[in-house]
Amino acid sequence: MEIPSGGRRHIVGRAWLRKGARGFTIACGLLFFINSAAAAPRRVVSTYLCTDEYVFRLVPRGHIAALSFEAGDRSPVVSTIADKVGGIAQIRPSTETVLNFHPDLVVMYAGTMARLHTSLAALGVPILEVPWDNSLADIRKTTRLLGAALGAPQAAEAMLAGMDSALAAARRAAPQPSVRTLIYEPNGYATAGGVMRELMTAAGLSDAAPSYAATRTGTVPVEEVIAAAPELLILSGREQARNTRADLVLHHPALASLAGRTYSAWAPLVPLLCPGPWSAAAAQTFAALGHKARLLAPAQGTN
Repeated sequence: MEIPSGGRRHIVGRAWLRKGARGFTIACGLLFFINSAAAAPRRVVSTYLCTDEYVFRLVPRGHIAALSFEAGDRSPVVSTIADKVGGIAQIRPSTETVLNFHPDLVVMYAGTMARLHTSLAALGVPILEVPWDNSLADIRKTTRLLGAALGAPQAAEAMLAGMDSALAAARRAAPQPSVRTLIYEPNGYATAGGVMRELMTAAGLSDAAPSYAATRTGTVPVEEVIAAAPELLILSGREQARNTRADLVLHHPALASLAGRTYSAWAPLVPLLCPGPWSAAAAQTFAALGHKARLLAPAQGTN
């Protein structure tokens, strides 16, 4: 699974995750559904994990023809809806597979599956392309856009209200002063940005990653993590999960030397894999971990 990015890749299990530029493209199908008097689409196919997240929440279950296989994947779990999509067809998208579901709208992620997009467009299948969101403001725009296109504006507003409620709860629980935090990811990536940075700020965490000396590939060596000793080290994943080679750095025995200087905790950050209103749940996780770090290390210096 490939997500548009700003130059580096994260590997989480077998999913390649890329965070990046705001390539906003709307196919002709979007204009049809927004501007016409036609009913909301009744046979929607989503071809991508990040569109699955929206389609599942905005489209009545009976009108979802198919989601991508990542929606319910368990090896690893990369979806916030993995436990809820049983009974919905989950596909590895190809032109033939998508057409078998006779969709009246195919929801795709902008910049992905170019061959599939070309084939479907040539056959006159309505396509809605969804942009990558780099900020909470972007998430608001995309959610409302999809709410209109999918005939679910009220559901879209309810999603945004839930996001605002989660953010407000995180701000109320945020530690003061902010906690210097490193989110350490598979393969040693550690740079936060975009939506993640905004959620960290709301939760009272300050991103320590920019002050670390990264390698040419953008990773942060274990030695650098230990030397700089953040107040809070969030290990992205599940400690007891079956590990891949990418996860080995998160289990490096040298990290144990941070005991007494750094509060370390594992956290599955699945809501952040695809930016959306559901991502705000991570802010509450961040605030809770920041509060623990502040309580357990009261003698540490301020930021």
